[in-house]
Amino acid sequence: MKTATAVKITRMPDADPDVPLPSYETVGAAGADVRANFPERASVTLAPGARILVPTGLRMQIPIGFEMQVRPRSGLALKHGIALVNGPGTIDSDYRGEVGVIVLNTSDQPFDVTHGMRIAQLVLAPVVQADFDEVPDLDGTARGAGGFGSTGRG
Repeated sequence: MKTATAVKITRMPDADPDVPLPSYETVGAAGADVRANFPERASVTLAPGARILVPTGLRMQIPIGFEMQVRPRSGLALKHGIALVNGPGTIDSDYRGEVGVIVLNTSDQPFDVTHGMRIAQLVLAPVVQADFDEVPDLDGTARGAGGFGSTGRG
């Protein structure tokens, strides 16, 4: 049984309408592939170690109580060393600007980001906001303040 939450989407005025909207490539996919949508319909060569903001040509209305996570595509990471600098990124429900993907080339070879290519995945996720309560002290645990490998597991 398929369940879905509606996300309203619109294109930027200069976006290419022939670039498909985000789509799930398989029945069990958690992420919808989103594509590069350059206003000038060109490609950009990303030098080794360089990063760029790739436009998608899309704006979204994400329901309150949700976020849209922007995640890397595993095939681009494995085959070309392409990562997302802030992956996963978060698009908040009150943001109405263009969705952009910050792409980093971690390889030693240039990489062409082409118009219309699948550049990232979008995952809709529920959000629970915290109530931050200042207290004089915290309950103790066996781990305490140990971090970054302190558990000895791993």
